[in-house]
Amino acid sequence: MDTRIRQIVTTDLGSEAAKGAGGLAVAVYTAGHVVFFNYGLADQATKRPVTSDTLFNLASLRKPFEATLVALGVLNGELNLDDPAGKYVPELHGDYVRRITVGELASHTSGILLPTDHPPWPDGSFTLQQFFDMLNGWKPQSHEEPGKQRTYTHAGYVLLQLALERRYHRPIAELIRSRILRPLGMNQTFVPERGPDNRAQMAPELLQRTVQGYSDDGTAIGAPGNQQSYFDFSGTGQMFSTARDLAKFAAACVDGEAIDPHLRQALRMTQREVFKVSEKFGQAMAWETVHLDGVNIVDKPAGLNNASAYVGLVPASGLGIVLLANRGNFPHEIARYRVLPELARQAGP
Repeated sequence: MDTRIRQIVTTDLGSEAAKGAGGLAVAVYTAGHVVFFNYGLADQATKRPVTSDTLFNLASLRKPFEATLVALGVLNGELNLDDPAGKYVPELHGDYVRRITVGELASHTSGILLPTDHPPWPDGSFTLQQFFDMLNGWKPQSHEEPGKQRTYTHAGYVLLQLALERRYHRPIAELIRSRILRPLGMNQTFVPERGPDNRAQMAPELLQRTVQGYSDDGTAIGAPGNQQSYFDFSGTGQMFSTARDLAKFAAACVDGEAIDPHLRQALRMTQREVFKVSEKFGQAMAWETVHLDGVNIVDKPAGLNNASAYVGLVPASGLGIVLLANRGNFPHEIARYRVLPELARQAGP
């Protein structure tokens, strides 16, 4: 099986990684073990190669971790999916936003879509009060109602972050670390604050392991550890991790035999489709669901203008894949439509 995995990954992903700037780290979990692949450079200027322990910006791969916090809270009886977000964030008083629930935020069905969610992108950043002002003043289209549509929203997850922090009276980074990362043994995954230079505030030895990000045309964007956010308050930057650490997360999502049963139940809860977009696509809590011929995939693509990331799961086959690239617009669709279905066929039921 390892030989076949290498053939598939090398053919479909290695060849694509060679076409552009930067590099690519891949991890494939199947049959209880992980196979790693690394291509290209973490930093072209220094010729530093990508390894399985290179730190990448995860962009929106942070969202499944926040969704897992929600699931854990529900299982623990600490919150409910039907709780209005305003129960924990009393600054919400707009006619629409005060009706949005925690579950709708987690599943991208709130309907909220702020200017920070789509181009043309804002030039500046927004304070916490400005964020509340935007939410309270937001008006939906005539057909939009909370829970009635799937609208991918970064702002919705920023609001979910605030609701979790208010509920537990702890910063989001601490919640993720104590409730998910530490139990899974993910000691190379971080949610750092963003410094005044827009870089992650991490120890120098960690920054030395962090990639230089590139645009899809090969232009360097920011310094290693570049953080991007349109919100100027704590906890709104990106998460950083390695292929080796994310492989542990993928394994826990599709297997979880060796982890706490309560956490395993929460991870599985986040993967359940809660909104049907079409015959082929659906939305779970942060995760997307893709129904192909004979293969049901649960995945999460993520990206910035200088980073791309992807985790794809085939729960029925106990299969997971991680892609981390230090360039924008790396085509994750290769994993979704070619690599995962082929690996699932090789793995069998």
